[in-house]
Amino acid sequence: MAAILQSLQKTILAGFVLLIAIVLVVGAVTGQFVKVDHAWGAFVMRWLHVMSGVMWIGLLWYFNFVQIPTVPKIEPAEHRAAITKFIAPNALFWFRHAAAATVATGLLLAFMNGYIVQALTLRPGTIAIGIGMWLALFMAANVWFVIWPNQKKALGLVEATPEAKAAAGRLAMLASRTNTALSIPMLFCMVAQQNAGL
Repeated sequence: MAAILQSLQKTILAGFVLLIAIVLVVGAVTGQFVKVDHAWGAFVMRWLHVMSGVMWIGLLWYFNFVQIPTVPKIEPAEHRAAITKFIAPNALFWFRHAAAATVATGLLLAFMNGYIVQALTLRPGTIAIGIGMWLALFMAANVWFVIWPNQKKALGLVEATPEAKAAAGRLAMLASRTNTALSIPMLFCMVAQQNAGL
């Protein structure tokens, strides 16, 4: 087992194998095997949407609850380079692509379930999910068009003066904090539509 868990790829593969085993066992026990139809496709899209969202918001909260407050405390300051040169760029890769995947799967899910236009135009019956969708769209745009370009400067991935790096780092942090604040009502709206009838 340790050989599997030492590799991220093998760990993820093991997760999918376990998922397939669970689906097969539950099907065998209940006599209800997977029926591949529209409802199953919408369910799988919702699952992918949730998985993408967990990665996106999980990384957003990691940056804001852990990395941003902790990095300035690292002494000596030279040790901060491990974060800025290796961890942050890698985390930002998964962060921005998880944001894109969350939006894409969410829009596909709304389309598959026939409420995309109603939600985006905030019609009665889809107001909560619509507000959640607009918040998520704004947050994803913030990731790709504000946070990422400024983080590239702040981390030294593109040329910038020391002053421009400092300004870019501050702007990226403020945009990230904005997304953190927006994630709270966004997640509420996403869950409220189905579970609270809003």
